[in-house]
Amino acid sequence: MITVESTEFHNDFGRYLQTAQDGEEIMILKNGKEVARLIPPQKDVTMIVSQLRGILKNKADIDMKDIREERLKKYENTDQ
Repeated sequence: MITVESTEFHNDFGRYLQTAQDGEEIMILKNGKEVARLIPPQKDVTMIVSQLRGILKNKADIDMKDIREERLKKYENTDQ
């Protein structure tokens, strides 16, 4: 992954766009803080799949009965 300040990204947009087309992810910073990422199309699906795998892996630790009870409590306290 390439990290670049927003001003540099703005000044050399074409080069960074080509870099993304070549498959590289670019993190864009503003005042040292991440504000955006430019992700090539072939990586966006991979990133989503990785995130879903993590969610599904952790799903085994989730007690669906507890979640259902929590949701019911949330709606019991609403005014009708």
